[in-house]
Amino acid sequence: MLQPNIPRVNPLTQYMRQPKIYITLPSKGNYWPEGSLELTETGEFPIYSMTARDELLFKTPDALMNGQALVDVIESCMPNVKNAWDMPTIDLDTVLIAIRLATYGEYMNFVYKVPVVNEEEEYQIDLKVLIAQQQNNYWIDQVVINPDFIIFVKPLTLRHMTKNSIKNFENNRIFSLVNDDSLSDEQKLEMFNQSFANLAKATIELIAENIYKILTPDGEVTDKDFILEFVNNSDKEIFKTVKDHLQEMKNNNDLKPMEFSTTPEQQSNGAPLTFSVPINFNNSDFFG
Repeated sequence: MLQPNIPRVNPLTQYMRQPKIYITLPSKGNYWPEGSLELTETGEFPIYSMTARDELLFKTPDALMNGQALVDVIESCMPNVKNAWDMPTIDLDTVLIAIRLATYGEYMNFVYKVPVVNEEEEYQIDLKVLIAQQQNNYWIDQVVINPDFIIFVKPLTLRHMTKNSIKNFENNRIFSLVNDDSLSDEQKLEMFNQSFANLAKATIELIAENIYKILTPDGEVTDKDFILEFVNNSDKEIFKTVKDHLQEMKNNNDLKPMEFSTTPEQQSNGAPLTFSVPINFNNSDFFG
């Protein structure tokens, strides 16, 4: 008599990763495309520590450059995320800090330089405090041009942020060639102009990507091609209003700089009484 197929249970399951912490997302689950995030009843999401494979991904330059390493690690450590490419960027810092905390503990050494005297100091950042600060993030999705014309904007996704970073890297590489003595002035000028045109085009496309709907007296427009055409041909004041709003949202949701004080000896050598240092996490260092 044939035996029924009985699922095999791994006796090591109880020794595998378990959630280390639970977090809420600044977006509250909004702006995630359908199917990209599995919501929970409480609004809290489990975060697991990184595996050895996850750590190795951050040592692969190509995977870091194209964003695939980041996507794979997020999906590994936050199983509720089904497609990390669609993650709104307002959630990114919170998730990365939580993964770092779950893997290495709640404190992280942070090295900075004191202005003027250029002395290096080390400080321990409490990652729980950073996560708590991120809960104050918010997003205003309406840019009111006038009561009858409203532009609705959403945060960029990790996919769009990565594409923009790659474009910026390519443009910066072209700009660096301006100092290449093997190129003629005409070649340098041509490359510079082309790079500048590419930068302008990328800025237009990025603004258009933020816009998901425009409300007019004749109805609403959601077609991405129509929106891109509008941004390309909009009045400069409208463009500036939208751009300034997006920059304000970005500034609001960025990690806040750390504030430090100097010693009397450092002050006597010209250092200011207090100063701020931006927190910029390089993925390879942050998870190294």
